[in-house]
Amino acid sequence: MFKQFLKASRVSVLPVMLIPVALGALGAYVWNGVFHPFLFVITIIGAGAAHLFSNMINDLWDYYNGTDTAAQTTDGVIPTNSGYLTKGTWSIRAFAAVTWGLFGIAAICGVILSVLSGWLALVFGILGALIAYFYVAPPIQFGYRGKGYSELAILISFGVLPVVGAYFVQTSQLDYRALLLSLPIGLLTTLILFNHHFLHWQADKQAGKRTLVVVWGERRALLFSRVLLALAYFTLVVCVALDSLPVYALLALPTAVPLYRVYGRLSTRNDSAAYVPLMGASVKATFRCGTVLIAALWIQGLV
Repeated sequence: MFKQFLKASRVSVLPVMLIPVALGALGAYVWNGVFHPFLFVITIIGAGAAHLFSNMINDLWDYYNGTDTAAQTTDGVIPTNSGYLTKGTWSIRAFAAVTWGLFGIAAICGVILSVLSGWLALVFGILGALIAYFYVAPPIQFGYRGKGYSELAILISFGVLPVVGAYFVQTSQLDYRALLLSLPIGLLTTLILFNHHFLHWQADKQAGKRTLVVVWGERRALLFSRVLLALAYFTLVVCVALDSLPVYALLALPTAVPLYRVYGRLSTRNDSAAYVPLMGASVKATFRCGTVLIAALWIQGLV
């Protein structure tokens, strides 16, 4: 059962949330000399639970909306959900219970942090929850509308909110440097989501899920994917220039190279399987870049 939970909640991609939280907390330590271990642990637990809730509520509503079923039945498409609902491995009731249990953990952590650090901590959490739920849930379903709403939502949810929120929890104040720091990792996480759509865009189209890949087609979407990559690393340089990161954080720039090379092996039209290396390289670039940025801030804090 536990192994099934790990797959259903997609625990393997949890670092895309934990890295921004670590960056925000390290920013507080480096810029203000403040670090509260208890608050950091509660933030990590709450953010992690919120991320897993986001993954599972996405699968739950994609199942209700027929997107996951289309992905399972469309030839040549690579499904990215667990398949537990479409195959009947878990009942809808059990899946929903686990999903909302994760939300409960995140909510409790948010309340604790708001009491100890200030009401804005709860505002950050509520905003993240609303984005996660209405990404796929009616009546809004902005993840289905194909106008860039989902990409903006991911940038906010996996960049701005965890970095700025973790910084606020530690210091009870806001700082423009935290906002700047959220951009490189937030844009790289947005790139993961965007490239993820290439794996099953035909099924999304069939189910009426209008991602930008569906709306634009592969050629234009691949161009935008490259733009996102360039923008992520450009904002890293901006962070260094404006003192959000130390100069040796530029050592993270080479982490873009393996991903950049994958683009060169793609044509304007590709089978879904051709996008698996792109997706994998996107995840690795995000993890590697985030790790270097954490190390850079850690070293800056020590010296």
